[in-house]
Amino acid sequence: MRLTAVLFDLDGTLLDHQAASIAAVNSWLASYGISQTEIEAVVPYWFELEQRHYSAWRAGEISFHEQRRRRTRDFFHAVGITVQARDLDAVFTDYLTGYEAAWTAFDDAAPALHRIAATGLRIGVLTNGDHAQQTAKLAAIGLIDHCGPVLASSVLPAAKPDPRAFTEACSRLGADPARALMVGDNYEIDVLGARAAGLPAVHLDRSAECPEPDSDRISTLRDLLGDISPADQAVTASGA
Repeated sequence: MRLTAVLFDLDGTLLDHQAASIAAVNSWLASYGISQTEIEAVVPYWFELEQRHYSAWRAGEISFHEQRRRRTRDFFHAVGITVQARDLDAVFTDYLTGYEAAWTAFDDAAPALHRIAATGLRIGVLTNGDHAQQTAKLAAIGLIDHCGPVLASSVLPAAKPDPRAFTEACSRLGADPARALMVGDNYEIDVLGARAAGLPAVHLDRSAECPEPDSDRISTLRDLLGDISPADQAVTASGA
């Protein structure tokens, strides 16, 4: 069976979300007089809170803006600053300004998109998040015209790893799930989620920390589909 489409995750796959977040947290907390040593100590907690509250939003338990408020509230509590509930949105906006200014594409993203497009395969971006923000990210990093439709969870029936996110994305691309390859950096959400929905999937493991078999794992998008020709793009990733 031959591939007809490739779906890319966005954050951590095409865009360096972690680097942008770290840069934003540094400028954000520095504006409150927090020392660099203290900032470095609490940055991991910011990502822990992101995972915790974003997961609650993804599950439909809270709104998108509420997960931002809870992340801000808990994070500032950890650094000893009390933020009134009425001020949480404004405080988060300061972080968001720094985050947006630091958006950067991975250097292997554009070449991979161009190479896949040249094969004639359809391309889409399947991402959890707010559609407007995720689209803005792709525009800011210069990929919006090369990535196909942006399929964000806010405009889909569910968020990854729910199978409905993957099957709806395939439907909008006009692709059979069994012939649409999912590429993402999050093993649980992107890879296992896709496979549960009947898509083949490849794990983009930039850190080389996941025990995924080598045949189903790449460390850079430069290795995606290798040098094979369009006619030879058979589905080989697990879940086919």
